[in-house]
Amino acid sequence: MIPLEIKNVTWYVYVLRSEKSGYWYTGSTKDLRKRFRQHNENKSTYTNQRGPWELIYYEWCKDEEDARSRELYLKSGMGRYL
Repeated sequence: MIPLEIKNVTWYVYVLRSEKSGYWYTGSTKDLRKRFRQHNENKSTYTNQRGPWELIYYEWCKDEEDARSRELYLKSGMGRYL
């Protein structure tokens, strides 16, 4: 049986690459498909006008805190070069 606190609670950390400029974007979300669609429809402040985007990496996280922590790590100096 799945514990109630993790049932239906999934967070993702993801990395996108702009097909136009090669720019990379790292983010986190509860709904990866919806968020990816938003990026490609220019509905995201930080990524509009840089698409189209391709998803080059994602990972599942246990909760929002874990996802935000992992996102910050990937954006840091150490995480950028892994």
